[in-house]
Amino acid sequence: QVQLVESGGGLVQPGGSLRLSCAASGNIFRINTMAWYRQAPGKQRAVVASITSEGRTNYIDSVKGRFTISRDNAKNTVYLQMNSLKPEDTAVYYCNADILRTTMQWNQDWGQGTQVTVSS
Repeated sequence: QVQLVESGGGLVQPGGSLRLSCAASGNIFRINTMAWYRQAPGKQRAVVASITSEGRTNYIDSVKGRFTISRDNAKNTVYLQMNSLKPEDTAVYYCNADILRTTMQWNQDWGQGTQVTVSS
């Protein structure tokens, strides 16, 4: 059994900052790419940023220079530091991870989602 537990969402004013965390636990052997997705009302879930186990990162254009993804491999945790937030960043944010279990089976796992609302 593997769980991804997110935290850090909330309500923030435009221009503000939030830091999301996602910790993976359970029968984990190794984690490859970890990522953050978001889903705004009426829209499909889409990737925001990703990070490989070696630390290579990718971002969508709209968050470059504002968001930073990082991870702590010892803690099986991924973070998303979000600065200069805009109303269009409002969404439910989900973490995602490619996890190799101790049973030697791979699976993509999802967190439960955390709401981020940017509003004055």
